[in-house]
Amino acid sequence: MSTTRSSRSPRPAIVVALVTAALALIGVGTALAGTPAAQAFREQPLVPGTPCTITASACVDLDSKQSWLFENGAISHGPVPVAIGGPGKETPIGHSLRVYRKEELHKSGEYTMTNGEPAPMPWSVFFQDGGIAFHEGRTDTPSAGCVRLTRENAITWYNALEIGDQVQVVSAQAVHAARG
Repeated sequence: MSTTRSSRSPRPAIVVALVTAALALIGVGTALAGTPAAQAFREQPLVPGTPCTITASACVDLDSKQSWLFENGAISHGPVPVAIGGPGKETPIGHSLRVYRKEELHKSGEYTMTNGEPAPMPWSVFFQDGGIAFHEGRTDTPSAGCVRLTRENAITWYNALEIGDQVQVVSAQAVHAARG
């Protein structure tokens, strides 16, 4: 009897855990919508012609695959084309991400080139956990979550952004829908 009980006891716990995890994933959009950062985002005016607010220093629209730099609540550069993360490696959405590190000659610790060398990520400006950064790279193929810019634009973003600057990565469609 105790063998039967012990073999059955974990099943309800596993089912509850799986259902809870599934509901949590389904509710991520709703949960994020209620965060203080999301609320502050909704209360700030947008920079005209962009889906980001005047508090940002850099903006990425995942829908149009474009990025802008802002200064004093106005566009200082852009829009420019960017590559964003592809399926399974999406660029994370965030309303109040912050630049936390800059590295001119960064090499990936996760990805390698065909010769086994670490993949170069020149002009890296890191703004999200997991090594998500603006950096130079191809803009015609999906990234592994980073925001890739042409060399010229990567240098501009690197020089313009400072540690602590706010970065917003959003879906323009979702922003406009949420704002009516």
